[in-house]
Order: sequence, then C-alpha cells, then structure tokens
Amino acid sequence: MRREDLPAVVALAASVHAHHPERAEVFAERLALAPAGCLVLGEAVAGYALSHPWGLAGPPPLDSLLGTLPAAPESWHVHDIVVAPAARGRGLGGAALRALLAVAGGAGFRRASLVAIDGQAPRWARAGFVAATCADAAALASYGDRATWMTRALVPPQR
Repeated sequence: MRREDLPAVVALAASVHAHHPERAEVFAERLALAPAGCLVLGEAVAGYALSHPWGLAGPPPLDSLLGTLPAAPESWHVHDIVVAPAARGRGLGGAALRALLAVAGGAGFRRASLVAIDGQAPRWARAGFVAATCADAAALASYGDRATWMTRALVPPQR
C-alpha cells in the first residue's frame, strides 16, 4: 500500500464497513507505523489489508489513532482485511491473510490477533483463530456487540 492508495482504501472501507466507520487518518497512521503490514489487494484496489504490531490484552479501539506502536508488542494484529464485493471469490482475502502472517512470522512474532466483527468468529476460526479473553472490554465493545477478540499461534518457519 502507498499513500496514493489511501483515498480508494478509505472509500472501500466506508462502503463495506458502513457500521464500523474509521477516519482516513487511522488508515494513514497504520500505513506510516507498519507499512509492511498494509497491503492493496488486486488491481484498482480490489481490497486492502491493515495490520501492525500490538499486544494480546485487547484491540485498539475502533477509529483510534495509536500514536506509536508498543515498545514490546506481543502479537501481529490484523486490523482489517476487506475485499470489494465484485472481487470476492478469487482468494484475495485468504492470500492477504497468508501474506500478513508471513510478515508477522518473518518479524519474529509468535501470535496474531484480530477482532471478528458482526458474528464472523466462525469464519476466523477456520483460519486458526480462537476466541480469547479480552482485558479491554471498552475497546472490544467499540467494534459492536457481536465482536470477538481472537488470537492464533504462528507456525515458526522451518529451517
């Protein structure tokens, strides 16, 4: 992802996540803080992925600026993976998740985390994520009443 992609990414996010809006500044900050974890999927921004180092206690609140990344992050946090409706069914979302987990593993992370919104926990469970205890109930609640904090172990690369 590049800064030039941000208007298209923000527009796609607004169309797909109308009930979970985030300011353009949130996307720009994630890209500035963790560029390796921010991807554009397909051509003409058919989707995007945002991720960054974080902790395991709970997610950052929705639509919040981080300021800085944690000094001792415990997980690679998958903030969002979105595929435009017209581009679904081509494997872009799965490829994005695999790419993000490879970035995380390559950076030495042993765990990944995410928030499953709108009752999507079963979908993320198929990708190896399990529901976890969230120590920051207010942050989790900012994603809606059907949000689930989830984590998964990352398989270390074989040598």
